[in-house]
Amino acid sequence: MGGFLHTPFPQRLAKYQKDEQYKKFLEMLKQIQTCSVVVTKPIAEKLSDPGSFTIPCTRGNFAYSKALCDQGASINHMPLGIYKRLGIGRARPTSVLLQLADRTVKRPFGILDDVLVQVGKFVFPADFVILDFRVEEEIPIILGRPFFVHWESFN
Repeated sequence: MGGFLHTPFPQRLAKYQKDEQYKKFLEMLKQIQTCSVVVTKPIAEKLSDPGSFTIPCTRGNFAYSKALCDQGASINHMPLGIYKRLGIGRARPTSVLLQLADRTVKRPFGILDDVLVQVGKFVFPADFVILDFRVEEEIPIILGRPFFVHWESFN
């Protein structure tokens, strides 16, 4: 026969071998502490998108009912029109170029350091990158991750 072993039901043997491989794989995962949680815990249910996260924000005499809190943004930014309307000091020049979500590249007008922003009863210093783009009247400024560093330290 040339050294070959013929089994009457080769599919059943293949299934048995796959089951044995799967058992060995699970045992290996259980030995790794970080992966054992994945094996033993049920998978979390996917929740619906909560939409945008906005908060009321005050700067001097200007109150914005909705400042967008974007946890994906690595900067706080303000439109040039809002900056001029507030009249809050001189923005320092910058040579930074920003690539926006739509992949366009913009050169900021400047950077405002330590702008005091009031949220509720708390006042936080925040740095803003000033960009020349159309002012969205409903949500005029975007607060990014740097703002949340201060926010979480007070809550």
